[in-house]
Amino acid sequence: MRTIGHILKEIREEKGHLLQEVQQVLDIDLTQLSKIENGKRLPTVEQLQKLAKFYNCDNKALIIQRESDKIVYSFEYPEFAIETLKVAEDKIKYGNQYIQLFQDTIYPKPISLESRRYIGSKAKLTDWIMDLIDKETENIGTFVDIFAGTASISNQAIKKYNSIIINDILYANNVIYNGFFAKGNWSKEKLNDIISNYNTINVDLIEENYFSENFGGKFYEHNTAKLIGYIRQDIEDLKPELSKKEYNILLATLIYNIDKLANTVGHFDAYIKKPIKSQPLRLRLIDAQDFENVKIYREDANKLAKQIKSDLVYIDPPYNSRQYNRFYHLYETLVKWNQPKLYGIALKPAPENSSLYCTTKAKNAFENLVYQLNARFLVVSYNNTYNAKSHSSENKIKLEEIKNILNKCGDTKVFECSHRFFNTGKTEFDDHKELLFITKVDEKRKNKSFSSLLCW
Repeated sequence: MRTIGHILKEIREEKGHLLQEVQQVLDIDLTQLSKIENGKRLPTVEQLQKLAKFYNCDNKALIIQRESDKIVYSFEYPEFAIETLKVAEDKIKYGNQYIQLFQDTIYPKPISLESRRYIGSKAKLTDWIMDLIDKETENIGTFVDIFAGTASISNQAIKKYNSIIINDILYANNVIYNGFFAKGNWSKEKLNDIISNYNTINVDLIEENYFSENFGGKFYEHNTAKLIGYIRQDIEDLKPELSKKEYNILLATLIYNIDKLANTVGHFDAYIKKPIKSQPLRLRLIDAQDFENVKIYREDANKLAKQIKSDLVYIDPPYNSRQYNRFYHLYETLVKWNQPKLYGIALKPAPENSSLYCTTKAKNAFENLVYQLNARFLVVSYNNTYNAKSHSSENKIKLEEIKNILNKCGDTKVFECSHRFFNTGKTEFDDHKELLFITKVDEKRKNKSFSSLLCW
């Protein structure tokens, strides 16, 4: 094996210097110089710098050779040397993120539903909400999550109640629900084989695509975007060979794995205008299950309300002007894969599925919703950002309006919990709280109070 000593000896001899001459000029002990050239000891960095200057050599190149010798000499198990060096390379390249990469490799546990970043997510409030529902309601057989969002509430309700309805108007959310919850035939081994293949793709060998050309270098590092687009198209090409459940699992898996790599603060209304650090995209399967007691819809909540009957409806609509279809437009584009024309700096498609709850019509929409619902209990989540300093964060339905509307339906209790809110970095708000309204519906009171809504 060629060591730094052998290299130094060859350079010295090529330059025509005797070892004693080098020792006299550089004032380095002759015995040390001899041992260095014979590979019996490593030169110090200071010694290398002197030698590099004397030989007119690249100081950096010699130090790299020295460091490689240190690594080689340290091996206790030479048979693992090549693999060990590859791991060391990844650790240096990816820094702290290597820990996650290692965990995904050595212990490929599935990704949980709650691990996604999402505005208004109730993942940290789920236990509090479900405990209150348990205490304040009774005989619940059918549970409806009509603005499901991340579906963290549905995820717990599935295990407690006989029948669950999950609804959200976004295409990406619908795919996620079907991937995590829907009944259907699927092979975990088959999907793992597909994902393993994706994890071995050499991004340098694939072509540019719609996703990389539009989102590369903006929402994602360019090579990452190229790989995302390639995988998305491949899933579409595989669709004839996949069950509906498998197709949705793969799409949901792609969304959850790229979520943590996005060059954003947690949504796609804008991207961070700084150089994007290269990160590995290594897919890990979502924690997919299938349940007999789940029905999944992608409907306008107010329209769906006319079609369903339930013991309890959980209501968590958007309350401010931030449209979810615009905040998560990239996932909508990725799921639909119709490659639409994109507009503006944030590269959004034409608006679709906009919510009245993000407009001045929010109060009327909410009033119509609760009137249309056929349920014994209404449970409404609400956060007190109605006094927010940011206009876009200010609630479109006021607290008193919520109370008045629900009191028209029946006796209503209000509970509160301190909660750290999602912040993009611009919104200032103190003493943030999550409020939960639980209404026991009185049909006679409700019909009398809402008689004017028959023509809504």
